[in-house]
Amino acid sequence: MNKLPVVTLLIAMRNEENYIGRCLASIFAQDYPDNRLEVFVLDGQSTDGSWQIVEHLFQGHPNCHLLPNLKITQAAGWNLGIQASHGEIIGIVSAHAELASDYVSMAVETLLRTGADMVGGPMRAYGDGRVGRAVALATSTPFGIGGGRFHYTDREEEADAYMGLCWRELYERIGGFDEEMVRNQDDELIYRLRKHGGRIVCNPAIRSRYYNRSTLAGLWRQYFQYGFWKVRVLQKHPRQMRLSQFVPPTFAVVLLGSTLLAPFANVGRLLLVLVAGSYALANLVASIWTAGKRGWHHLPLLPVTFAILHLSYGLGFLIGLVHFANRWRRR
Repeated sequence: MNKLPVVTLLIAMRNEENYIGRCLASIFAQDYPDNRLEVFVLDGQSTDGSWQIVEHLFQGHPNCHLLPNLKITQAAGWNLGIQASHGEIIGIVSAHAELASDYVSMAVETLLRTGADMVGGPMRAYGDGRVGRAVALATSTPFGIGGGRFHYTDREEEADAYMGLCWRELYERIGGFDEEMVRNQDDELIYRLRKHGGRIVCNPAIRSRYYNRSTLAGLWRQYFQYGFWKVRVLQKHPRQMRLSQFVPPTFAVVLLGSTLLAPFANVGRLLLVLVAGSYALANLVASIWTAGKRGWHHLPLLPVTFAILHLSYGLGFLIGLVHFANRWRRR
């Protein structure tokens, strides 16, 4: 019988003392053979207790390694881990994730069975507190996050996957993560993979949970940065962008424009009423539909959560267009 492939899991972290412990506990609980699994945590100069927590938990685990990531960013950390690792299969794990005990074994089975270049499961979001739970619900709906089916699919299909696992050969073929990208690093890699004709399979049997932001301010910062850095993805891979990704910035432009025009012209006031009113109606319908399925106590927070997702991403995208305006010729 052939040996199972060696799997390397890479975790790029910075100041994750509240999450890294349960993430690593879920990795230690994997049903995949210990001698076929290695773990690298790449620490981006944490200033909390993250390093000490990992150092303590890794005692007695010779296949687990903690390395400093002097460049701080996730992309740099993952590239460092790829270079240091020995696995035939390499998987990215978020420090905010908790893996099911059969996560690795199901990923390996899916890679071998489908022949895909990359596999992963859907992102199942969980939140702490009322705000965190509202964020989890909003980011698990088509209205909240658009066409990203890996947020809510319940069947195996060719689609983007959360925390992809792939053969080492993939990185040798298309290169590692783009270290310019402070956010959207995984998007950029996936777009590059698709440009090379690669296939990605999302299998709900590859189970994990993701602990999302638990404050509205944290959610705003996160999605603002997603929108901001999506501009660089657009500049590098314009043909890979989906129409739905332009909806939030378009909404933000029309809303801002009509707001500025409203004091001076009737057409501005009319446009503002139409845009704001139609969005408010769509938001309310989506909030009622989501709360009706998951609990009416979520309804008060859902409209503002949806609005933050869309406006922060849209404004981040617009500011990114200005910030990266001189890079259209330097992809």
